[in-house]
Amino acid sequence: MTQEKSLANEGDQTLHSSTEGLEAAQAKQAGAKFEWHFGRVTRLGNFEIAGGREVSIIWEEGGVTSQVGDITDEQWEIFKLAFLSTGRIAVLSDYEKEGWMHDYRFLEAMR
Repeated sequence: MTQEKSLANEGDQTLHSSTEGLEAAQAKQAGAKFEWHFGRVTRLGNFEIAGGREVSIIWEEGGVTSQVGDITDEQWEIFKLAFLSTGRIAVLSDYEKEGWMHDYRFLEAMR
C-alpha cells in the first residue's frame, strides 16, 4: 500500500513511500498526458564551431537519439551530472510518438 500525503501549505510538496507513487504524483501535477521516459547518456560533446553542445542517449523503450545544439545551460548541467555519475536520466513529456525523445522541458539526472 502506497502512502501519499499532500502538504497543501507547503507549496507543491508531496510525500510517498515508493518511487512509483512519486512519479505518478509528478506526472499528475504536470498533466494527464505526461509520461516518464528513461535513458542513459552515452556521449557528451561541446563543439563551438559545429553548433554547440551534443548529447547522445540510449532509451530504455528502444532507440538512440543524438542532439547537437539547442541545449540550454540548465539542461547541459543535468546531462553532465548524469554522465559523470550513473548516466541515467528521466524526462517527463506529453509529446506523442518519438517526440518525447527530444523533449527536455522536464529533465532529471537519476541515481
